[in-house]
Amino acid sequence: MTTTAATDAEGSGAHPRFAEALRELGLGDLVGRVRRFPDATRTAEEAAAAIGCELSQICKSLIFAADGVPVLVLMDGSSRVDLELVRKELGADKVTRAKVDVVRETTGYAIGGVPPFGHRTRTRVLADRSLLEHDVVWAAAGTPYSVFPMAPEDLVAHADGTLVDVRERTA
Repeated sequence: MTTTAATDAEGSGAHPRFAEALRELGLGDLVGRVRRFPDATRTAEEAAAAIGCELSQICKSLIFAADGVPVLVLMDGSSRVDLELVRKELGADKVTRAKVDVVRETTGYAIGGVPPFGHRTRTRVLADRSLLEHDVVWAAAGTPYSVFPMAPEDLVAHADGTLVDVRERTA
């Protein structure tokens, strides 16, 4: 018996577009590993509490605008993105947080549910090396209520990300 992306998504909590993206990438088995929670997991803190993992094991998918062009930055949940390091990495004049409508237009998902891949449009991806400090990280599965686990090396590869150091350093 075959099921549709929507049926699988409903059963797993994955957004239908994301469930389909997983299948297209040959990762259909991950659809069944998506965890949906009754309360929102839209912030790294909420997700870590729901999963019962370290805050740094959450992979945040953040959209910025580099000279007006959307770019996705994957960052561990306990860190902040240093916009100046992103600017230098991209050779941009200015990097800012993308507006809500730009995030949805670019990715097809709402803030708080943006997965690391499976977006509506192709976007440049920077992945902070801090993600590699764990065997498994958890990322949004297209909704503010769902997450999925993946080895960070695989997550970065499927996102077609470039490993960089863009984490804000604390004094």
